[in-house]
Amino acid sequence: MGEVTVNIESLDNEGRGIARADGKAVFVEGALPGERVAIVTLKRKPTYEIARATRVLSASAARVAPRCPHFGTCGGCSLQHAAPVLQVAAKQRVLEEALARLGRVAPGRLLPPVYGPSWGYRYRARLSVRNVPKKGGVLVGFHERKSSYVADMRECHVLPRKISDLLPRLRRLVEGLSIRDRVPQIEVAVGERPPDGRESRAPEPVHALVFRILEPLGPDDGARLRAFAEDHAVDIWLQTGGPATAAPFHPPRAPLAYSLPEFGVFVPFGPTEFTQVNHAVNGVLVRRAMALLAPAPGERIADFFCGLGNFTLPIARLGADVLGVEGADALVARARENAAANGLTERTRFATANLFEATHESIEPFLPLDKALIDPPREGAVELVKALPHRDDERSLQRIVYVSCNPATLARDAAVLVHERGYALDAAGVVNMFPHTAHVESIALFVR
Repeated sequence: MGEVTVNIESLDNEGRGIARADGKAVFVEGALPGERVAIVTLKRKPTYEIARATRVLSASAARVAPRCPHFGTCGGCSLQHAAPVLQVAAKQRVLEEALARLGRVAPGRLLPPVYGPSWGYRYRARLSVRNVPKKGGVLVGFHERKSSYVADMRECHVLPRKISDLLPRLRRLVEGLSIRDRVPQIEVAVGERPPDGRESRAPEPVHALVFRILEPLGPDDGARLRAFAEDHAVDIWLQTGGPATAAPFHPPRAPLAYSLPEFGVFVPFGPTEFTQVNHAVNGVLVRRAMALLAPAPGERIADFFCGLGNFTLPIARLGADVLGVEGADALVARARENAAANGLTERTRFATANLFEATHESIEPFLPLDKALIDPPREGAVELVKALPHRDDERSLQRIVYVSCNPATLARDAAVLVHERGYALDAAGVVNMFPHTAHVESIALFVR
């Protein structure tokens, strides 16, 4: 297929430029709004095409040189060629369009975007490992774009500098293991030690590496891993099955933690447990959520999909009585432990419930509530919002703060809250949790 020239109008929700040609939408990889580019078509469908920019004939002022030499091959980032301000503007547009088109709603006000560091922000990552003799041995990194192959990565600028510098050394470490073909992934988690009451200065970051192993270590493998942990000051964990099987190998230390100093809380976590990838932005997100929710002493507030207590603990610290609800007993137990570690047991209680199958009857024991925070996974919380009391119900909620990692499901659920449950969408805005990717995190406030 030969080259054609198109003008790029906007970005789609995967970070591709959108153009029009022969009455069809053309989604162009590597192109930015306002640019004129030459493209080659990769896939042709009756109503749209997918293409790749081969030459930029007229560049956007927001085009920048990608920092990473692996950009374009590695699938970890899709927008390093766009200035951060354009990335955030594009995400704001995706959010607004989803709310308008899918939810038929518009926020009363747009919140300022939540920013954070653009580089070295990724405190959680899952690196794939493959032994590929044809490519020189073991590869450690993210998958290549649209491929199951592992990218031949020597550095990564969205990972913390220490982890990026360790990538070549990790390759050599795995190459030296007798089970090099039975190590499919290394999970990265960065945090700090849970406080012990003796700290007099800011805690040093702790870097944990969880090796997923499909068979036991060989006779010399343990010594190699211990030496690596000591030489590079990292914690090495081994995972023999599902995430719950991860256990410290060397040194045998306690779980990690992250802190929310503004609220005087810390959140212990295991390196395979879910925490926000970007700790700096998470701190700003929690602050924004608390400002919108405005917890007050004496209020009853629910934190639906509470996880480890990322929002539960700050809500309690601000004086409200908070109920944290999650779908797994183990997660609820961890959240309860975290509340106890922060001295917040009197203001918190927790319950296990399948919120994806919520009904009016199943949430009845949680009522009455003054306010709620909802932080679901990508699937959203449509059954839960359908089950919440209508605005005209005497037990209706004053405020609902919804934290979303998927604009489409946020828009769907917003439509239910506004058109069926009678609440107003007071405000919404984006949270740039994943710079250089098209991933859109957002936060919205619904009021009675």
